[in-house]
Amino acid sequence: MSCRINRLCFSALLLGFSLSSHAALSDVTRIFYQTPTLAKFEVCQGGGCLEYNQLSISDTEWRSVTQLFASKALNAVEEREQIANAIGELERIVGQKNGTSTDLAGTFFEGKLAGQLDCNDEAINTTTYMRLLKANDLIQFHEIEDTRTRNFFFTGWPHSTAVIHEIETGERFAVDSWFYDNGHAATIVPFDTWKANYQPVDSQVEQ
Repeated sequence: MSCRINRLCFSALLLGFSLSSHAALSDVTRIFYQTPTLAKFEVCQGGGCLEYNQLSISDTEWRSVTQLFASKALNAVEEREQIANAIGELERIVGQKNGTSTDLAGTFFEGKLAGQLDCNDEAINTTTYMRLLKANDLIQFHEIEDTRTRNFFFTGWPHSTAVIHEIETGERFAVDSWFYDNGHAATIVPFDTWKANYQPVDSQVEQ
């Protein structure tokens, strides 16, 4: 089972937050639907967006992102590789600002690890980062969708991801930054592959 309708899927994501933390749903909704700018955007941490920070990115920091797009992508495949690397770089930049540079791959948040993100935090933050890329004309071949969640306890532990689709073909892709430590390139695979409980073989998450 997986979400296919944006608002319904985000409602399911919010339900997961309400079950796992005391994050205010109004805060989660505001952060997810923000219009981020380099001067002002919010990111989640702490599991289920229990904590959040308002941040900005300097011109120097942003150049470290834009240089990843210096060779203009000729197609959607090349652009997805650039997006994956840019998510890792933005995680690194943000991690130095809000203490999440210690975020470990795939860890379920138990209140014991400082700076830890769960998959809900990762999905929302990755969506925010891609909206920054899109707003600054660095993404040309894809559109950004709402997050999606797989399983919902019936077929396994719920897990959420950011999602994009290729403009020309409509093919949907998961953009999942949960499988590796902070600063690693995001995992981008076809959404149907991700939905079938995909996990990279070299991920630090226990199989």
